[in-house]
Parts: sequence; structure tokens; C-alpha cells
Amino acid sequence: MPESIKHDAYYPHPPERVWRAIADGAALAQWLMPNDFQPQVGHRFTFRREPMPAINFDGIIHCEVVACDPPHRLTYTWTGGGLNTVVSFRLEPEGEGTRLYLEHSGFDLSDATNRFAYDGMGPGWRSGLDTSLRKVIDALAAPR
Repeated sequence: MPESIKHDAYYPHPPERVWRAIADGAALAQWLMPNDFQPQVGHRFTFRREPMPAINFDGIIHCEVVACDPPHRLTYTWTGGGLNTVVSFRLEPEGEGTRLYLEHSGFDLSDATNRFAYDGMGPGWRSGLDTSLRKVIDALAAPR
């Protein structure tokens, strides 16, 4: 049975601002990875990071936007380095801010590559949402 990484975080900002941080390519690059993302269903894009030859990963994650409902939901495929998974973000207003729910699904834990990625990406997503994404959202909120 495929496994998922799930995490949620609260941000004291409106959904539109949180959306901008996850659905704008430049903002996304600040907290996740360099990319050529566009928030359009069917758009194919890549994330790029340092290659990891020891696990046969060339550093390129191939993605396709499969759902985009601003500022509520964004879903894209995540394929590369032996993974064929899906990343979903769901935003819900909560009080004066926004609750962001992340699910990265489709990990086959019987596969060593998937297990390695799952074990590393769980803490990575948590840190990304709790620290890196929070900084980007806060910066978007700052007066220019």
C-alpha cells in the first residue's frame, strides 16, 4: 500500500498570500528549489537540485500540474530519482490566517529508493513548511 508524507502548518496571513508563496515560480524557488513552474493544469515543469549519483538521481524532478484552484488547491506529479509520486497542497482559512495542508503521496516503502526518499523527505517537508516557506510568506507580507 503506498504511503504518504503529511504535514500542516498555520500562517498568520490570508490564503492569497500563502498561495502566492506556493504557486509563484520565483517564490517557490526561494523555499523549495529552482523551477520553471506555472500554475496551469497540464503545465510540465522541473525542479532542479544537486545530483546524487550514489542513488542514481540526476537532480531533476519532472512534474506536471494536475489540479489548480487558486487559492485553495494545487497538485502536481513528482517524478525522478526512482519516484513516481504526487504533491498536493490544500489551503483553508483559519481565524485571521491560513492552514496549509501538504500531502506527498505514492511512496512504495518496499522499494529501497522510495524508502530512502520517504525517510529524508518527511523531515525536509516539515522544515520547508515550518521554516523556509514561513520566511517567504512573511517577506511577501512585508511592505515594499
